[in-house]
Amino acid sequence: MDLNSASTVVLQVLTQATSQDTAVLKPAEEQLKQWETQPGFYSVLLNIFTNHTLDINVRWLAVLYFKHGIDRYWRRVAPHALSEEEKTTLRAGLITNFNEPINQIATQIAVLIAKVARLDCPRQWPELIPTLIESVKVQDDLRQHRALLTFYHVTKTLASKRLAADRKLFYDLASGIYNFACSLWNHHTDTFLQQVSSGNEAAILSSLERTLLSLKVLRKLTVNGFVEPHKNMEVMGFLHGIFVRLKQFLECSRNIGTDNVCRDRLEKTIILFTKVLLDFLDQHPFSFTPLIQRSLEFSVSYVFTEVGEGVTFERFIVQCMNLIKMIVKNYAYKPSKNFEDSSPETLEAHKIKMAFFTYPTLTEICRRLVSHYFLLTEEELTMWEEDPEGFTVEETGGDSWKYSLRPCTEVLFIDIFHEYNQTLTPVLLEMMQTLQGPTNVEDMNALLIKDAVYNAVGLAAYELFDSVDFDQWFKNQLLPELQVIHNRYKPLRRRVIWLIGQWISVKFKSDLRPMLYEAICNLLQDQDLVVRIETATTLKLTVDDFEFRTDQFLPYLETMFTLLFQLLQQVTECDTKMHVLHVLSCVIERVNVQIRPYVGCLVQYLPLLWKQSEEHNMLRCAILTTLIHLVQGLGADSKNLYPFLLPVIQLSTDVSQPPHVYLLEDGLELWLVTLENSPCVTPELLRIFQNMSPLLELSSENLRTCFKIINGYIFLSSTEFLQTYAVGLCQSFCELLKEITTEGQVQVLKVVENALKVNPILGPQMFQPIFPYVFKGIIEGERYPVVMSTYLGVMGRVLLQNTSFFSSLLNEMAHKFNQEMDQLLGNMIEMWVDRMDNITQPERRKLSALALLSLLPSDNSVIQDKFCGIINISVEGLHDVMTEDPETGTYKDCMLMSHLEEPKVTEDEEPPTEQDKRKKMLALKDPVHTVSLQQFIYEKLKAQQEILGEQGFQSLMETVDTEIVTQLQEFLQGF
Repeated sequence: MDLNSASTVVLQVLTQATSQDTAVLKPAEEQLKQWETQPGFYSVLLNIFTNHTLDINVRWLAVLYFKHGIDRYWRRVAPHALSEEEKTTLRAGLITNFNEPINQIATQIAVLIAKVARLDCPRQWPELIPTLIESVKVQDDLRQHRALLTFYHVTKTLASKRLAADRKLFYDLASGIYNFACSLWNHHTDTFLQQVSSGNEAAILSSLERTLLSLKVLRKLTVNGFVEPHKNMEVMGFLHGIFVRLKQFLECSRNIGTDNVCRDRLEKTIILFTKVLLDFLDQHPFSFTPLIQRSLEFSVSYVFTEVGEGVTFERFIVQCMNLIKMIVKNYAYKPSKNFEDSSPETLEAHKIKMAFFTYPTLTEICRRLVSHYFLLTEEELTMWEEDPEGFTVEETGGDSWKYSLRPCTEVLFIDIFHEYNQTLTPVLLEMMQTLQGPTNVEDMNALLIKDAVYNAVGLAAYELFDSVDFDQWFKNQLLPELQVIHNRYKPLRRRVIWLIGQWISVKFKSDLRPMLYEAICNLLQDQDLVVRIETATTLKLTVDDFEFRTDQFLPYLETMFTLLFQLLQQVTECDTKMHVLHVLSCVIERVNVQIRPYVGCLVQYLPLLWKQSEEHNMLRCAILTTLIHLVQGLGADSKNLYPFLLPVIQLSTDVSQPPHVYLLEDGLELWLVTLENSPCVTPELLRIFQNMSPLLELSSENLRTCFKIINGYIFLSSTEFLQTYAVGLCQSFCELLKEITTEGQVQVLKVVENALKVNPILGPQMFQPIFPYVFKGIIEGERYPVVMSTYLGVMGRVLLQNTSFFSSLLNEMAHKFNQEMDQLLGNMIEMWVDRMDNITQPERRKLSALALLSLLPSDNSVIQDKFCGIINISVEGLHDVMTEDPETGTYKDCMLMSHLEEPKVTEDEEPPTEQDKRKKMLALKDPVHTVSLQQFIYEKLKAQQEILGEQGFQSLMETVDTEIVTQLQEFLQGF
């Protein structure tokens, strides 16, 4: 591409590509796409985006196309890779001038230079770093800033490389430029500090921007540039200097307004200082040891004493707390139980920690956390009144503990209390002691203090297990507090029910549950929405607890379910509805069929909620989960839900519909439980199976559930299902068997096996194309035992229950292998006998014995030749299934099922599903459970004897090992 002639054309097309008119835009994009692989195209783009007289949008687009080209065509091995000559020209052009006036374009240019550096620096681009270092020294403000911006992005990119050779190059780079980077940062920092008092906002912002960028460079060099940074004096000098600089910057905040760009940049720089310390601690815990004392002193003084008053801000407090937490929890600083087994570095760090965390320090931290940071703020109380649902979402941890103050303070409290519980338990118990009895509703401060202390007791529940008699406290203190209905007492009602939820799985007597359920019923009718939502959360924790007893809960079930449903209708936020639905689901799951009388209102409401939640896929996931538990609870009665249920399943499992990305997993689970609980197939239920073929093509982690669904249809209505879908299903299976894992092959074959079990005549016909695959696997001795076992299970069903199909299959395979049928049959029997040990399931072992015995009586010489093996398998089968009656001394087949026994279901067990019942009925027709192996062997041997005569039969029996014959005779006593 000739630069001069091409520039005008490319510029014109780029201009068209910025158009809002798709008729102009689309052809331009197509043309640019064709040019991507043309030599010289990226040189033209470079000329365009470095020409500051051109339209900004055109230049922006040129930068983006250049950046994408680096990703696709810069590597030597890439298809249509750029030539080395063009790359050399481009590298030189990129760092000729650092004078881009537009901030966004300057950032993009810095990023694309970093992308090239990742691939070429330093080997193909040795001049990059020296050029950047020289450029950041210039006096021109714009050039200096752009060079510094590029320096940061290059350092960041090179620091992210992980291969050992790349790490070595970065270590060399860091040690070579670290001193310069420190000097640069100190220079810009000192400049900023001098300018703060001048009041010149533009100058302050300019120097602060450079301070921030140079600090970003130092962060990457410090954290990623040294193997043993504690041995480098410059590194440790910089890190120790951070605390001095932090104090200076925090003091500067007094002189900078609270609502301007400078303030924002200043706070970002302060946070960046703390990030350097946190990253360094995370990557180099032992190198951080000399900084432990100073970090703790600094953080504790600013967060827990008056030193921080007037200068700290929320994000800074969060970072300081994270620093304390990381030092307290750091495994590198925790000695082994035997101190002698610990490294000297660990012992040294542990010693510094112990020296700092004295009793007075720990006590003050604990008291300040509870009495200051745990207090509900005016802002939170206002939110409670104005947006109760928003308040509950915030309180339940909408933000990560790392970035939000309240969760961060709570996590710090938990970690410190866990680490130093012997010291802090008496402190917290004393705080509890001072709050006995009711609190004056007029004293809001006292109410908030009690709320904070109760919060601490809930968070420390596991640590306080041996120190608090929670049952007595519940009866004497907490229960009466729940009964104070004054509006001002609502923070405590909410906190107390939350506190009980924290202790329910720690220490709560089962006998007290009815009293708690009574309290929950009352609180679900509380005038305050936040209290009701918190009560629902505690109810969930209660029913989820392993000591939950249905008999205690049932008297309150109707009231609770009704009140929860009313709460679900009342709340409007998506997150809150999801939460209440989750509580309802847990209740339904726990009480199972006992829920049936009370679900009418919910069943009527869910279709409306589903329609309203069209734009909220996560809420729809919660509805699907609720439906799963509803269907399980309703059992066969769930058929009444089909008008709503089946379209929901249809949408959720249709991969052509965008919502399937969110709904598929729960939708498949709902589909499965619907089938398992369906009393009979309906045309609509059968029609949904049209969704299955694309699902099988996905071969995703949901494949196992898909196979369960297919099996569900086979058990529900094999004839109708197979006649409708078997052809397509068989095609899918044949494709899957070529590329699927061993486990997947087994799942496919189990479906075929179940089809044969349910419908021995139709099943083989419908899955006919799969049988040559199975037969071949047996003959060739499939090497995976679990697959071989399944092959033999499938073939056993056919041989035993559909002889004519087996004969035609044998004939087909004889043609394929170019062998005689008898020879092939002999090979199959031989392999079957040889690989019998691959079969571990008793049912399948008995099936193999029955199947091979079904070849008798026979005058076929091949079968007689394999007679010994057949008898060996049969005796093995007898050992598997025969149990001795101790009274009569006779043997009986333990797998025989003579009639349908309804097993008694205990309270903790789920009642059998409709599918369980279908499987039980099927078992009553299955030869494995209806034919006595003992009787079958006797009859087959007797028939063989009749064919061969006494002498011929005796000769045949002599081919069997005498020990096996003796065991056989013992089993057949009485026949």
